[in-house]
Amino acid sequence: MTTSAPPLRGIFTPNIVPLDDRGNIHEEELRKYTSWLIEKGVHGLYPNGSTGEFTRFTPEERRRIVAIMADETAGRVPILAGAAEANVHETLSACEYYHSLGVRAVAIVSPYYYRLSPASVYAYFKEIGDHTPIDVTLYNIPMFASPIDVPTVQRLSEECPRIVAIKDSSGDLPHMMRMIQAVRPNRPDFSFLTGWDAAILPMLVIGCDGGTNATSGIVPELTRKLYDLSASGETEQARELQYRLLRLFDVMLYSADFPEGFRAALRLRGFEPGSGRQPLSSGQQVEIESIRDTLACLLAEEGYADEPIGGCPTWSQRVDVEEVSRVVQGVLAELGRRGLA
Repeated sequence: MTTSAPPLRGIFTPNIVPLDDRGNIHEEELRKYTSWLIEKGVHGLYPNGSTGEFTRFTPEERRRIVAIMADETAGRVPILAGAAEANVHETLSACEYYHSLGVRAVAIVSPYYYRLSPASVYAYFKEIGDHTPIDVTLYNIPMFASPIDVPTVQRLSEECPRIVAIKDSSGDLPHMMRMIQAVRPNRPDFSFLTGWDAAILPMLVIGCDGGTNATSGIVPELTRKLYDLSASGETEQARELQYRLLRLFDVMLYSADFPEGFRAALRLRGFEPGSGRQPLSSGQQVEIESIRDTLACLLAEEGYADEPIGGCPTWSQRVDVEEVSRVVQGVLAELGRRGLA
């Protein structure tokens, strides 16, 4: 059955799940956070993603997270809900439940823990695509799960109308280009979303429809602006903004175990996310505290937080516009060679 719903486009936020002091879902804070994201301009929400630590919640908790957010959203923006469970049967059960909540689509990661062949990855998604009551987004994150190669994406897109998109978190530009080139001629409605914040602009330039980006959970204003600038062809401003986002993304991603850097930044935006489900050593806790000042300075520079006591250093390295231009021109040249520009 083919869906008549519009394609998935824009920035969907993979949100942190606030927890209370007992480690349970903090519903009041989750509702507050959900509405704040919508008010700040995100195009959609993406609960139960990697940023939301979906593997650290029970199946019942995952359903509750989506139910809370769907109720709070009340149709204001579409929801792309993570529906990956331990096997096909449980995943389809989650698809049915999220469909009953009015969720726009689900995202399903390849089977994880066991490293599977492309044939097994295809068989897994084919079973889901043939029986799901809700649209499905493939989720390619090869650092954590069996990769979804281009022939598999192409085959599934042509055989399963309910499979309507792919979210790719590899950050691999040529891989994304090959997928677009293979799929779009026969499925112009198929959406391509990038999960790699370091390359949102280049991915949009090569033809992606949007992204599911963790930085949008911290600075939704900036990711929305980047998308809008790209869509309107204001490349110069978009380049500068991408580099500002990159600096923030790198600190949140690489300065602590994921997603603790994002949790620390969310606290600076005025929320109480609590502690994550993964225990931290005393050294890690000190590490988190040590990056708070850096994050506060980066957010203060954008006008979203107060500077720490003692102030912030003057950033010595600014955006090299000429270097950014060379990168973007290289992307455009490659697009031209492939007949996509």
